[in-house]
Amino acid sequence: MLTDVQIAEAATPRPIKEIGEKIGLGIEELVPYGHYKAKVSPESIFGREPGSGRLVLVTGITPTAAGEGKTTVSVGLADGLRRVGANSVLCIREPSLGPVFGVKGGAAGGGYSQVIPMADINLHFTGDLHAITSAHALLSAALDNHLQQGNGLGIDPRQITWRRAVDMNDRALRNIVVGLGGRINGVPREDGFMITAASEVMAIFCLAASLEDLEERLSSIIVGYDYGGEPVRARELKVAGAMTLLLREAIGPNLVQTLEGTPAFVHGGPFANIAHGCNSLMATRAGLAFGDVVITEAGFGSDLGAEKFFNIKCRIGGLNPEATVLVATIRALKLHGGGDRTALSTPDPDAVRGGLANLGAHVENIRGFGIEPVVAINVFGTDSDEEIEAVAEACEELGVPWARSDGHAQGGAGCEDLARAVLAALDEGGAAFKPKYDAGASMRDKIEAIARKVYGAGGVDYTARASKDIGQLEAAGLGNTPVCIAKTPNSLSDDPARLGRPTGFRITVQDVRPSAGAGFVVARAGTVMTMPGLPRVPAAEGIRIVEDGSVVGLF
Repeated sequence: MLTDVQIAEAATPRPIKEIGEKIGLGIEELVPYGHYKAKVSPESIFGREPGSGRLVLVTGITPTAAGEGKTTVSVGLADGLRRVGANSVLCIREPSLGPVFGVKGGAAGGGYSQVIPMADINLHFTGDLHAITSAHALLSAALDNHLQQGNGLGIDPRQITWRRAVDMNDRALRNIVVGLGGRINGVPREDGFMITAASEVMAIFCLAASLEDLEERLSSIIVGYDYGGEPVRARELKVAGAMTLLLREAIGPNLVQTLEGTPAFVHGGPFANIAHGCNSLMATRAGLAFGDVVITEAGFGSDLGAEKFFNIKCRIGGLNPEATVLVATIRALKLHGGGDRTALSTPDPDAVRGGLANLGAHVENIRGFGIEPVVAINVFGTDSDEEIEAVAEACEELGVPWARSDGHAQGGAGCEDLARAVLAALDEGGAAFKPKYDAGASMRDKIEAIARKVYGAGGVDYTARASKDIGQLEAAGLGNTPVCIAKTPNSLSDDPARLGRPTGFRITVQDVRPSAGAGFVVARAGTVMTMPGLPRVPAAEGIRIVEDGSVVGLF
């Protein structure tokens, strides 16, 4: 059986010029990075009328160790749509190096539903994440330099909220002390690192509508508070212009292709448990301008990525999603139903039925946004007919259309039924997208709305720290922004051990942090790591390049 990287490297990609021509992009609108990838100049997007493309979100049930395969389904669906005659375009996030070398893997799909060049996309790509890391580092350096040079803004070192960033899993950097070594080396203070995907610069990058908007958003970043408790913003450190310059080329969406030659925009990569978990707004707008059906994906399940896509990205970007695909696997449903995690390849219809409550919760979540979902059963060769029939019966009881998806083994051919189901949902119309809460509601009311209406919680509790944070942020003028709740992706609750569809629980908000440039606040529920660590045996140990230039061990 071929690995993902072997399948990708055996493919014969088409020159990126041809991929651009498929969607009406001239060569003068592309900035090639080699033969098979290019950036699209922002001017070519701004200069076009908003497209008539129809937006389809791919999300999933609550993730498990068994996997759901949202990206693989997204890629396969985009290919399947082209096979049945639709002018589809794919818009997904680009990978972070941390998970690639850690345990999770990349973000280019799998099997015969991949975007290529796969190795390039997972390793450096066009340098976007490095540019974001550098812009983040510039603000960090300017902040500590300001403290060193007299601290004219009166920044309280104990109330600095801006941490450093690097695009790698490195747990030793979670909590550090900087400025050691004597007076000439800076002001000693506690600090720490987050992974670049968790940086506010990443979130801003993915929500910016233009270079001008990007600079204004970077200027609005709150780096900490002064001795009087007033927020200090990046504009007061006077480096937002330089940060924007570092991101000038990165902001152009990256154009690549699937194994079947479907145009794909792969751009931006914020995490969905601590940010909004979607590709860039620029890339989505490019897809809508150049395609008739745009397939995009949000991280984790509907309670995290989809909720933030709808409540944050669509609100900020003025997007109107018309359909949603909800991905489930038989294997994951077994785990939600209490099945034996060591025997997921053994048929167990009862465990599948036990896990269907989780599927039902996510169907209700999507309907709560005014959109009717299509369930995609992402099949494995070990799935039994009885197990698949159990899911099909549940979908019929819920009144939702469903289709098998076999893109991993068959590429677009394995997703044609799903493609037809999505087109039927679009043709039926009736989607009336609406966010889950009014942005003008109080911060507590917005958190309560998400907890009750999306997670199914009985209510919300706040620590003393969280209550203080809310008061401080509302005083700083952030009360009318959307709320991004950071919590575990492994449960609808804030306890990762509670699988299925938990009931009788409450959410505890530990603290609330500003993400003023991105245009939202982040409420942290439970333990959420912004800097992952490497596992006992990192994926990096098996990755290398051989003499003929091919890559080994990259999935």
